[in-house]
Amino acid sequence: MRVNRNSRVRRRAAAGLSVLALAAAATTAAGPAVAQPKAAPAPAPDCSPAYRIEQKLATGTTWRMCWHYESEAGLVLEDISYQPPGEARPIKVLSTAKLAQIDVPYDDGSVEYSDLTGAGFGQGLVDMAPAECPGGTIKTVKVPEAWDPQHANVKGLCTTTRSRGHAYRMQADTGNKVFQKQGKDLLVYTVNKVGWYEYITEWRFQDDGTLNMNVGATGSLSPGDYDAGDGRGWPLGKGAKDYATSHSHNVFWRLNFGLDGSSKAKIEQYDSKVSPPARGAEAPSNKTTVTKVTKELAGDAKNMRWWRVVSNSGKNKDNHRRSYDLVPGATTKYLGRSFTKHDVYFTEYNKCEQFASDNLRNCGAGHGKSVDKWVGGQTLTHPVVWVNVGFHHIARDEDQQPMPVHWQGFSLAPRDVTAMNPLTPPELADQNGQARPR
Repeated sequence: MRVNRNSRVRRRAAAGLSVLALAAAATTAAGPAVAQPKAAPAPAPDCSPAYRIEQKLATGTTWRMCWHYESEAGLVLEDISYQPPGEARPIKVLSTAKLAQIDVPYDDGSVEYSDLTGAGFGQGLVDMAPAECPGGTIKTVKVPEAWDPQHANVKGLCTTTRSRGHAYRMQADTGNKVFQKQGKDLLVYTVNKVGWYEYITEWRFQDDGTLNMNVGATGSLSPGDYDAGDGRGWPLGKGAKDYATSHSHNVFWRLNFGLDGSSKAKIEQYDSKVSPPARGAEAPSNKTTVTKVTKELAGDAKNMRWWRVVSNSGKNKDNHRRSYDLVPGATTKYLGRSFTKHDVYFTEYNKCEQFASDNLRNCGAGHGKSVDKWVGGQTLTHPVVWVNVGFHHIARDEDQQPMPVHWQGFSLAPRDVTAMNPLTPPELADQNGQARPR
């Protein structure tokens, strides 16, 4: 699905437009306490109501955040906090979260697009109809440096809630009682049109503290792309006349953590190794080791490998350090570029480093324009996490018309953020540690 470059893109490139963020402050203001009425009021992001998202889900969890919109990157979420039942105050998770690039190289080597920094992703925000935001609210977004100033205000940001099925289910040890709860999520998303693509950028916040970041590509296959051959395309339509050119979608996210309100955090890498059964043992053994990531790192996902971001300042009620696990999604890693060769990057915070490739900011001579150039051995005290998830798109007959959404993304899962499952029923609230028959 080759991206169609219209005249607006060419005019924008010639003018060299810079990123201009729509102002939205991010400090704190008052909000209600959830579980302990004698506690101080729970702080909420102190952006104006137009730029604030606050949702208490039916299961009792509240998510709070601010948002603003950037000319190239599109939606940026700020001061994201999570307050489950039983916590008197919100727990801050992320200072900022946004897309950092969508790199689209074609299999025939004819072209490669940087959809955020070179193709008008942010400018392509589209209006959504109420049916696209079921049960929710569509906020109006003012697009900075709008190419069409007469249509700078776009009804383009949906916030809604959705059921996700079982949050848990457990049969009691005695009697016929079943403990079960249906989970609820907050969804925040936009749709941005880039040529023939329409990207759905979805942020999903679960009531158990999990965050899911996903980008879905839909829209239409480019009619100018039916020219592939020699193994670089797939026949569509009758016979084998039209071959849609295959290509990759390499999506990057930039996450600036603020666990417990502090930018100071630690990165840890965990690897497990399975060994054959020892003499007399019934099964293979599995040993997990931890590596402290103290320097900047370009990391590769492997079987039984994972990373976590650990709070430097906060602990749960069991006196365990709060953290979030990085849970990679399905990916097809593109090895054609140095910046796409790794699944995750941990770099020391630098305000100038905003895009994973084709970075628009002038960071000084020799600094480099892509995230792989920023892994230079600095000690990590304020780590920024860059996640790369790839998808190799080989078109099929079912991709027309319109093309079904294909998703790519990852998750952040809470580890020791709360002392127990935040959705634990009252009857099991004393079951912390070694369980007893119930």
